[in-house]
Amino acid sequence: MSAFDTTAFVSTFITLIVILDPPGAVPIFLALTGSLTRAQRNVAAGRASLVALFVISLFAVFGQSILDYLHISIAALQGAGGLLLLLIALELLTGKESDSLADAGVNVALVPLGTPLLAGPGAIVATMLAVQRADEAGQYVAVAAALLAAMLLVFLTLRFASRVRAVLRESGTMLLTRIAGLLLSAIAVQMIANSVEAFVTGTA
Repeated sequence: MSAFDTTAFVSTFITLIVILDPPGAVPIFLALTGSLTRAQRNVAAGRASLVALFVISLFAVFGQSILDYLHISIAALQGAGGLLLLLIALELLTGKESDSLADAGVNVALVPLGTPLLAGPGAIVATMLAVQRADEAGQYVAVAAALLAAMLLVFLTLRFASRVRAVLRESGTMLLTRIAGLLLSAIAVQMIANSVEAFVTGTA
């Protein structure tokens, strides 16, 4: 068995952390879980991390085959994810998230937190490419370890996000919700723009 590839681990880990952006997910996480209790937010943090880990791992192993079988391009996946995030962002900006997301409970951890916010096209493609570049057992293990380490960091960041909410209190949380909606809408528009650009340039 080949030795653990430290270079592949560091490269994949840094790439995933930059794409996943755990600190940037905190305000969005708090906005989406604002109606939940602290215990429910903790459950949502764990569930979102596990869902993202499962989805990214699934695409890392079977991604290209799944997309080829369904005749779906990465650009189409990106556009669909962008539209879904845009709908959630509009609810956050207009203050309508309390009704729809309260009914969803900790299931907001599945959609949109787990996917497409965390397990979005960027993280999926980055992991797929890392797996495709690997040609030894040690490199495959390094990529898997990097993904696990990145998702552990995401979980810890979201797990302790409640402390941020305790400091901000109700008025601060309301402001953070609106800011999160603005950031999420920008992320969504960028995803859609990248999708359209890929189709226009013929790289989809």
